[in-house]
Parts: sequence; C-alpha cells; structure tokens
Amino acid sequence: MRFLLTDEQREFGRSLDALLTAADTPVVLRAWAAGDQGPGRALWGRLADAGVFALAVPEAYGGVGPLPVEAAVACVELGRHAVPGPVAETLAAGVLLAGAGGPVAEEWLPGIASGAAVVSLTLEGYGPYAPDADAADAVFTVTGDELRLAPGPGEPSSSADPARWLFRPEPGGAPVAKGPAIRAAARAAGDTAAFATAALALGCGEELLRATVAYVKQRTQFGVPVGSFQAVKHRLADTLLGLEFARPLLYGAAVELASEVSRPGAGTGSAAGPPGAGAAVAAAKVTAGEAGYAAARTALQLHGAIGYTEELDLAWWLRRARPLRDAWGTPSACRARVLAG
Repeated sequence: MRFLLTDEQREFGRSLDALLTAADTPVVLRAWAAGDQGPGRALWGRLADAGVFALAVPEAYGGVGPLPVEAAVACVELGRHAVPGPVAETLAAGVLLAGAGGPVAEEWLPGIASGAAVVSLTLEGYGPYAPDADAADAVFTVTGDELRLAPGPGEPSSSADPARWLFRPEPGGAPVAKGPAIRAAARAAGDTAAFATAALALGCGEELLRATVAYVKQRTQFGVPVGSFQAVKHRLADTLLGLEFARPLLYGAAVELASEVSRPGAGTGSAAGPPGAGAAVAAAKVTAGEAGYAAARTALQLHGAIGYTEELDLAWWLRRARPLRDAWGTPSACRARVLAG
C-alpha cells in the first residue's frame, strides 16, 4: 500500500495553511471567546469556499465527499491554527444527515457544504454536551433511533478552552427522522467526530512543538540557548516522536473510513462492538490526543512562567490540547474500543 499523500492533497494542506496564516487566527479566537462570532463565521465561509466542509457531504447534496483523507489533511491544518467553532461536529453532522436521508438531509446538507450552516450535535455514548451550540444554526440530537432538532442550545458550561463552550441542548424538539438507519448513521457520525478531533489534536500538537522549538532557540541561560541543553533536546524529541507515531494511525483510520464508505452494508454492526473502522479511529484518537496533550505539557514547561500568561498567543493552543484529547472519546474509552475491536 502506498501510504503517502498525493501532490494534490499536500497542496490542499499548503493552501489552507496560507489561508489561515493570513487570517491571524489568534485575533479570531479572542473575538470568539469574547462572544463576537463575526470574525469566526467569516473565516468559516472562507474555509467552506476552499472546500473543507464539503468533504463530508455527498455529491448528491452539493458536497464532494465523503473524502476522509482530505478531511484529515484539512483538520490537521485547522488544528495547527486553532480555528474556533464546531468543526468536528459539523463534519460529523454531514455524515449523520446523509445517513438519515430524506427532507432533513435535503434541507441542511447543502448549507453545511457551502458553509452557510454551522452545526453542532450530541450522540448517545459521547456525553450530553454540544460544543459551540450558541454559534450553531442547528443542534441535532440522537436518542435511540430518533434524530431530533433541538429547540435551543440550552445552558452553557465552561470548558478548559475559553473559545469552546459546552452546551446541554434544550430537551424536546420534534423528531426529524427515525428508524434503524439513524442508529447506523449516528455510529458513523461518532466515528467521524472522533476522527476529525484526532486530526485537530495532531495539528494542535504540531503547532505547540513548532512554537516551543522556536522559543528554546531564543531563550538563553548561562549565556547559551536553552535548546542546546541535552534534557531539553530529549524532551522535544520525545514530543516529536509522539506526534509522528500518531500521524500514520490517523491516515490509516482515514483509509479504513474510506473503505467503510465503499463497503456494502457498512456501518450496520450492533452497538455491542465497534463496526468496521471504529477500532482504527479509536486508536488514532487516543494516540493523537495523548501526543497533542504531551506537546502542551512540554510547551508549558519549556516556556517557563511566560507560558501561563494570557497575552501569549500560545496560551490558546495550550488550553485546547486537553479538551481535544477528551472530546469524542476519552483515552480510556478509546483504548477499550481498540481492545473490543
């Protein structure tokens, strides 16, 4: 198997990196955390124009997907630049609604693909909270074999990431689809959300490592850069190894997801065990999440007291790493799923 990105996929990643570098995402993050979602929605529109959210939407509804490998490339870049908003949830909603089909898919999927609709969701087995529901145009919930559109975002709960609030959606709301297909669609959506979050965590860890390497080259102690100290080099090398070990697991999960899409009867396994790509996604999620969090710990230690300051842009990445590690599958839950698979 050729386990390398194509030239087109690498160019897609480079184009997103250039777009997000020009967008100055720390400014967008600060606005989002303060309740001003305007800059974030504008950036969301530019990402949609680049095709990011169409990657999870089938062509029949105005998308180009599902394309898991390209989605991984995109989410790694979005994680490196700490793009705010329910990125993983919107991509997962594309998979959920496509599986549901019918009027709800026809109403919402074209908007997801075009960037006009920002969506959050909750699924059984992943906790009751919908991230960034206050910024979403729709919040979907799945209970059993029923898909509902929540009547409101509900009450907020703070998160370790100040630019990512958690909401328990208001109960009720009429079912917009029901039946056995909803269970299978919710299972696939959960895998997509975990997979996208793993890619975001990997990108977050990459940026933390990049910023830390740059800092230890500049910071001096005893008249020499601290990056020349053997202990610092070892810590950075361990961090790099963790991230690099996570990368093939992420793209391996992408290949499994792509195979799952093309497999007849895919996603119809029982709730007792993860079907198809579930174990591969769980392995990628736990490895990328732990590697991103380890990168945050390294960054905090090697930046010293400056790492705690609100003024340092890196603080946004530091506070994002652990929530990404735990969202859509905690490390213990992912390990249990790998063993079950």
